[in-house]
Amino acid sequence: MRIRNVLYLLSAFLIFSLLFSSCGKSEEKPAELFEEAQDFSNGFGDKTMLFPKLISAAETEVSSWSVFEDFQNEMKTLNGSTLAELRVKSERLRLHTDSLRKKIPEALATQPIKSRLLVVDSRVNLLDQEINKSPIDSLTLEEHLRELTTATVNFYLQINEKLQKDKIDQEREEDEKKELEKQKRFLDSVYQAELKDQEN
Repeated sequence: MRIRNVLYLLSAFLIFSLLFSSCGKSEEKPAELFEEAQDFSNGFGDKTMLFPKLISAAETEVSSWSVFEDFQNEMKTLNGSTLAELRVKSERLRLHTDSLRKKIPEALATQPIKSRLLVVDSRVNLLDQEINKSPIDSLTLEEHLRELTTATVNFYLQINEKLQKDKIDQEREEDEKKELEKQKRFLDSVYQAELKDQEN
């Protein structure tokens, strides 16, 4: 009889323990719902941010690069977007950067440009992950936006730098070619003059 009473007491104790522990867990849910219901109707990011203009040679080169223009347009309107807009834009940017990495024009397929594009792609993926978290940390989201914007600026600058260098190299090559032709004409004229002197 005594053992039976002890078992009843232990059973009652276990039931109450389980009830209290489950009550504690159910209290966490309203907090999670509250976090999810935060107001994110204001835009994120720096709306005043401007991207560098691509030089004409770069514009020509990227015109044949599939989805580059779509990528540019998404980036131009990214800062200042609401959370709902950011979710759509980050998904599009993920697809665009993936396509850009798969088909880089030959003139732009240098290691520095590939590296800059890889950084942009990584930043897009980090932003996309942050946007789809629950609850959302607005400070972390702002940081990811800032890092993506900076990475994109560096990517554009690298494209400009590469094509400016190509232009300088081409001009130098043309100048060297002209100089060689000039020297050749001079040497030919000296040789012709020596031949005339020998004939006389």
